[in-house]
Amino acid sequence: MSRIALVHLDESCLGNGREGDNPGGYGGLIEARTRSSIQRRDFYGHAAATTNNRMALTGAITALQILGAKGARMRVLIVSDSEYLVKGVRIWARNWEAKGWKRSGGPIENLQLWQDLIAATRRHDAQWTWVRGHAGHPKNEYVNDLAIAAAREQKSSAGAVESGYAEWLAAKQGKGKFPAYDPDLEFELLERRVAAGEEFTLAG
Repeated sequence: MSRIALVHLDESCLGNGREGDNPGGYGGLIEARTRSSIQRRDFYGHAAATTNNRMALTGAITALQILGAKGARMRVLIVSDSEYLVKGVRIWARNWEAKGWKRSGGPIENLQLWQDLIAATRRHDAQWTWVRGHAGHPKNEYVNDLAIAAAREQKSSAGAVESGYAEWLAAKQGKGKFPAYDPDLEFELLERRVAAGEEFTLAG
């Protein structure tokens, strides 16, 4: 398998911000090249009482742990529609860590998850970029569906599992959605940019 991986992430919390326990989930799609093809794997998880932000962080930690499970150090591009996650990793967490994990505005929300995420990130050469959610991006739409299903059904995968993305996309295209979209071509374009050492901007 190539040392380059692309990860699409999304999160869900049913009733986010309401009083009481709100169930949530996260979903992810991992893509990497093998000698003969582009390999895709899904992962997803749930929590009985959570928030969107906690699910975004947990999903990102899970992705990096899966990629590093055998001690491999990967060049990873993580794409998420969570500004909280992407800005947090790229901007806020650096400042918090430099100040001993403190900030002038008071306690850091989800501190342990942020610390775990930064630790997991250092096991790879990772970049983070943001994509607008619910804007017709097929892979973002797919992981959104994974996250919602995980939240509603309160289910988690046992690590990375065989992806259902090809079937999902075929069903969508059969209904006239994403008619000209080629997921392999999109992967190859991003893979080339990562391999060339391009520094991705906040929004890709």
